[in-house]
Order: sequence, then structure tokens, then C-alpha cells
Amino acid sequence: MQENYNGCTDEELLIRLRDGEQGITDYIMNKYKNLVRSKAKSMYILGADSEDLIQEGMIGLFKAIRDYDSGRDASFFTFADLCVSRQMYTAVQASRRQKHIPLNNYVSLYGNVTVNRDGEEEALVNVLSDASDLNPEALVIDRENVDRLEMLIERELSSFEKQVLDLYLTGMGYQQIAKVLGRDDKSTDNALQRIKTKLRRAMK
Repeated sequence: MQENYNGCTDEELLIRLRDGEQGITDYIMNKYKNLVRSKAKSMYILGADSEDLIQEGMIGLFKAIRDYDSGRDASFFTFADLCVSRQMYTAVQASRRQKHIPLNNYVSLYGNVTVNRDGEEEALVNVLSDASDLNPEALVIDRENVDRLEMLIERELSSFEKQVLDLYLTGMGYQQIAKVLGRDDKSTDNALQRIKTKLRRAMK
């Protein structure tokens, strides 16, 4: 039956689903499972279990299929991407509240926690420096500096700024971060600028 869906857009399939056609939900869930896995891999740096994140992401995908409105929302892909990200991040936040994670279990800026374009693991602090447009020559990162930076994040950043930083380090742009957190683009972009300013000051 699924071969009948080849050549159909997601939006067309969802119209058919609303009309009662069977099998479409499973087809779309299978189609986007790699998107969920990719997001789970990036959000793993926030300290959540990868398999748990995949399960949460699939829940978010199911909600996207259920709630998508072609007259109100953007493309289904964009809507699904948002729903999956939001579901995963909500789960991460809930997990943190339950575990009361101490500072020494905060996301390590020194460990290999993300993947660069060549598929190689890269230290989070390097990603942060690149993303913040900082001069790499001015950032001599050693363990003491990393500890100081982590302390700064915990002490100086607001709750909102920490959320923005978390999601920024997973590779999201400020517009997608704004959607996940339910905030407007301007306040999210302003938060990113404040974060960069505080981190630059800390590394002097």
C-alpha cells in the first residue's frame, strides 16, 4: 500500500488521512524517523538518554501528524521539525527538574559532545567559540578556563538564556529556538547577543 504514496506530498497525504485512509500515519512516521534520530543525537548533549529522546521525538511527530493544519501552519516538514524539537526539549527540561542536576553534571564544554561537518566529534567549547564569532586565537581553552566558563553559565545566565544556549548548541538558529521556547524572534536574538557578550567578557 505504501508504494501508492510515492510522488504524493505530505500535505496531500494528510488530507487523505483526514478522509479516513488507513496506513498514512505509519508511512509518515517511518518517513521521518531519521529526522527524529538526528535530533536525538544533537540533543543528547543536554544530558538526556538517546533512546528516551527518540521515543519523545516520535511522540512529537505523531502530534504533528494529528495537529497539522495546512491552512494555518507552514509546510508539514517545518511543522513536524518544530513539534519534534519541542517535545524533546520539554522532556529534557522535565528530566533536569526531576534529577536536580548539580553544577558538576552540567553539559561539559570540554568533552566531545557534538559532530562537525566531517562526521568527527568536536569539543563543545570549540563549537561555542565558532558560533559566537569569537577570535579562536584569543581563546586558549584549558581545564581551568572551561570550569570558569561553566561557572559563569550557571551564575550569570538567566533561565531563559540557559535555554537559548542549550538549543543553540544543538545547532538551532535563533528563529527555531524562538518557536521551540514559544518566544518571539527579537527577544531570542537579544538573548543570544547577551550570552555572547557575557562569554566574551569571561574569556578575557
